[in-house]
Amino acid sequence: MSSAELHAIGFTVWVCLLSTLCILPAGVLVGWLLARRRLRGRAALETVLSLPLVMPPVATGLVLLRLLGRRGFFGGLLHRALGVDIAFTWRAVVIAAGVMSFPLLLRSARVAFQQVDPRLEQIARTLGASDLRVFWSVSLPLAGRGLLSGTVLAFGRALGEFGATILVAGNIPGKTATLSLSIYQAVQLGQDGAALRLVAVSTAIAFAAIWASELLLRGKEGWR
Repeated sequence: MSSAELHAIGFTVWVCLLSTLCILPAGVLVGWLLARRRLRGRAALETVLSLPLVMPPVATGLVLLRLLGRRGFFGGLLHRALGVDIAFTWRAVVIAAGVMSFPLLLRSARVAFQQVDPRLEQIARTLGASDLRVFWSVSLPLAGRGLLSGTVLAFGRALGEFGATILVAGNIPGKTATLSLSIYQAVQLGQDGAALRLVAVSTAIAFAAIWASELLLRGKEGWR
């Protein structure tokens, strides 16, 4: 296996983990708010946050490029203020993966919190627990299985991300090339052996993530 392939593997795992960790707090918080609070415009908010699920990934990538490029609002602001570029860097890969995988985490979190019996939360409040303590000691543990499932789904979606990434980050070897982009490039160059090796690695990583999730879920059931 070449050094470029090894770099793509390590870079992809790192980017997927980082993007999943970055979206986890927001996904859990927004999922809880959608499940437990009557918000004005709730349906519109959920629809907007779920758009990356149904929009073509290249369309999402184009929007991100317009926002994060040097001439974009956020990208231009950061470049002028801090001299930091986002588009066509590893930061763009993390953001693209996070944006594309966030809806899966959000929907899993919302469903997980909806399945928590509100009476248990109310009992905790009657015993003097604050809303924050109820969330940490009752809601979050009871929704743990759904949240873990959503986290694994988000990681898997980030692992397979292609369309948005190639537009906002490009396919720069040694810099922004992920497993998906490397597989595509290998196929384009007729390097079927390299492409199949990377496919095998992608499958192994996805399998390991799902297997670890199942082991953790079984462990939780055992503790109960």
